[in-house]
Amino acid sequence: MISLSRLLTRRKPRPRMRRRLRFEPLEPRLPLSTFYVDPNGDDAALGTEDAPWQTLQRAADAVAPGDTVVVRAGEYAGFNLTTSGTPDQPITFQADPGVVIDGPNSWNGLDGINLEGASYAVIDGFTVIGMPRAGIRSVLNQGVTIRNNITDENGVWGIFTGWSEDVTIEHNVASRSVTEHGIYVSNSADNPVIRSNIVWGNYASGIQINADASAVWDGQDNDGIITGALVEGNIIYDNGWGGGAALNNDGVQDSVFRNNLLYGNHASGIVLYAADGADGSKNNLVVNNTIVNADDGRWAVYIQSGSTGNTLLNNVLYSGHWYRGSIDIGPDSLPGFTSDYNVVMDRFTLDDGDSRLSLADWQAATGQDEHSIMATPDELFVDPWSGDYHLAAASPAIDAGTSFDAPDVDLEGRPRADGAGWDIGAYES
Repeated sequence: MISLSRLLTRRKPRPRMRRRLRFEPLEPRLPLSTFYVDPNGDDAALGTEDAPWQTLQRAADAVAPGDTVVVRAGEYAGFNLTTSGTPDQPITFQADPGVVIDGPNSWNGLDGINLEGASYAVIDGFTVIGMPRAGIRSVLNQGVTIRNNITDENGVWGIFTGWSEDVTIEHNVASRSVTEHGIYVSNSADNPVIRSNIVWGNYASGIQINADASAVWDGQDNDGIITGALVEGNIIYDNGWGGGAALNNDGVQDSVFRNNLLYGNHASGIVLYAADGADGSKNNLVVNNTIVNADDGRWAVYIQSGSTGNTLLNNVLYSGHWYRGSIDIGPDSLPGFTSDYNVVMDRFTLDDGDSRLSLADWQAATGQDEHSIMATPDELFVDPWSGDYHLAAASPAIDAGTSFDAPDVDLEGRPRADGAGWDIGAYES
């Protein structure tokens, strides 16, 4: 039996448990900004549309991910960018028509636009002329886009990249580089996209892709191989006075070269080899290109240095040289080699030009080009001597190709197989 005194005794209250609410801090975000640069601006201003800055470097020093810099018409010194954007919020430098960079950036005094470790940046619409080294240089970064620019008469390269992963170089004009190449992608950086550029008049190669196994810089990994390149829709002409090739590939593997027009070049057309790369240029697809070398040019396609497993389909392979011709391939590059449905000359070599083979002898020796045909530029094109390499109405290249590995569209975006079959070369009739 419970006593009355016990019932009346006040119980000590139990301590209350206090519920604590936890708030995770929000990720700090700055508002995306659009800055303006004008030759008549002031670097002490706010960089707004009504109060623009004067120099490109002032803008490069201020930007954050997602920002856009609009550059108004006028002449400028170049700039050095070290700040990165993100995949979703790139940093964009957008030039209005009439923007010209005619002096190098102040950081290295060599290049016009320099992206030094700056990833996810877009460089759009600039004209860069007369730099001591590169018009546009992009190194030690990822996800950079270089588009709609003109680089002319620069000392070494028009556009140069090194250790620049996943770079896109598109819709540019790269011309008259004094000592080397129009576009140079280097140093073991994978997945470059080089498309729809016009590359002309450069002393060495039009486009050079070089994995360069010997290069070491800032602790970067370097396997000496570039993989996953896509090179398409480029027009490359009048390059190579100093050697190289219209499209020179050193240590490039598992890549695609399609819908390119190469004409009037003074060295080789497309080269697959290894000099600086760690291994040969292997397992590449070369499809629907038109190659017509100049009278002083070399072989249309040159494959050496153990560059095995390459495929050539639907290409026009012509050299204006009196001796050289369609394909020069070394015995060490023959394993896995496939070539067919091309328009060729009656000239091939398996010993680097010491001797020549006719098409029939080539077919017998290699088993390749069973369905390939021979034709001259006059038979193939509308007006090759004036630079019109569209297929003539009665061109033997019409409907003579294969659908296997062919691109869906031609150099101008016209659907492929516009007729009874796939055409050979960069243009669909």
